[in-house]
Amino acid sequence: MANKPLLVANKANDFQTPPIALKPLMPYLSGRIWECACGEGNLVRELKANGFEVIASDIKTGKDFLTDLPNVDFSCIVTNPPYSLKDQFLKRCYLLGKPFALLMPLTTLEGKRQQWLEKYGVEIILLDKRLNFETPSGSGTGSWFATAWFTNGLNIGKQISYGKL
Repeated sequence: MANKPLLVANKANDFQTPPIALKPLMPYLSGRIWECACGEGNLVRELKANGFEVIASDIKTGKDFLTDLPNVDFSCIVTNPPYSLKDQFLKRCYLLGKPFALLMPLTTLEGKRQQWLEKYGVEIILLDKRLNFETPSGSGTGSWFATAWFTNGLNIGKQISYGKL
């Protein structure tokens, strides 16, 4: 019997990231980037347009970030993970030991995640505006909550940075 994918595609997690979200992160990126929850490819296209080599995968492409790895080496992970699985994505990133940047809600700072952030380290890029995510219906794209880039290993240089969009 085949293993059931841990990452389940559903509309509650289907919020596509506007490319502008990458602007404050770009100076810290290098090498081959794995966008492991690529969705419709907004971040992949923007990263490629800025000269980065990108590995794009998603549960829809048959690659479950929580259990699979790409077939080639990568330098870092950059993604907007499904927020219902943010704990699992954060834990997996730390376990893989590669630099990463996860775009997540500020509520990521709450609860048991604090233990991981303190133990393994985090540098946060706070955004000066809320992002308008794209939804499957095209409606309701307003900014419901504040997000930030939660990073590790990218050598941002300080624990909290302020990024302008």
